[in-house]
Amino acid sequence: MNRFLAAALLLMSACSGGAQDKDTLSVAATAVPHAEILEFVKPMLANEGVTLDVRVFNDYVQPNLQVDQQRIDVNYFQTKPYLDDFNAGRGTHLVPFAGIHVEPLGGYSRKWKTLAQLPDGATVALPNEPSSTGRALTLMQKAGLITLKDPANPLALVKDIAANPKGLKFRELEAATLPRVLDQVDLALINTNYALDAKLDPAKDALLIEGKDSPYVNYVVGRPGGDKDPRVIKLIAALRSPETRSFIERTYQGAVLPAF
Repeated sequence: MNRFLAAALLLMSACSGGAQDKDTLSVAATAVPHAEILEFVKPMLANEGVTLDVRVFNDYVQPNLQVDQQRIDVNYFQTKPYLDDFNAGRGTHLVPFAGIHVEPLGGYSRKWKTLAQLPDGATVALPNEPSSTGRALTLMQKAGLITLKDPANPLALVKDIAANPKGLKFRELEAATLPRVLDQVDLALINTNYALDAKLDPAKDALLIEGKDSPYVNYVVGRPGGDKDPRVIKLIAALRSPETRSFIERTYQGAVLPAF
């Protein structure tokens, strides 16, 4: 009987081994630049006694669901407008802990060299989740391509366009797919992480791009109260350190801007 009890205890121990170790912090991130920045701070955290477990995703939904379901501790990939819209739509209660960087959204084209060349009736591809759609439309308004009914609305949709003098046609697609349709459209508004992934250089290739004053800061996000976790405190300190600032500036050459 003792053998069976020992085996049961061993099995329970093995199962509990799948839970997060108290010295390990799991972070969901998109590949570029978030996971790259996390890899940079790994040695800093190791020196603080924290093992960073970086889990890379190629979408904007699972990183939030995994954190909400307590499968992952925190994530690092999103802006507050996106998080607010996600919480409202999914019934989650995730909160932003600390702003780390800005990825200026840009408009790219393989058919035209300047915005002035964009023809009447041109097809423009936009990211299809509301906060990114509004962000793209706001950028297009700033460039003089359209006018929005409410320029201050961060969740503006195509139906909220008040004036479209060029008669632009819009295709709303999943953000990750936008670099792949560049040959099929006249202009695509692409999040910088996906632009970098596709080997686009925002500083050189974008026909229009947000400036340093962009309010779309990328945050470390987690469950309520998670910012009191000593591991999370150490992660945020490392991400907002002078060394990380230098790494971001040196590595991305203006395509990613420190927000601290």
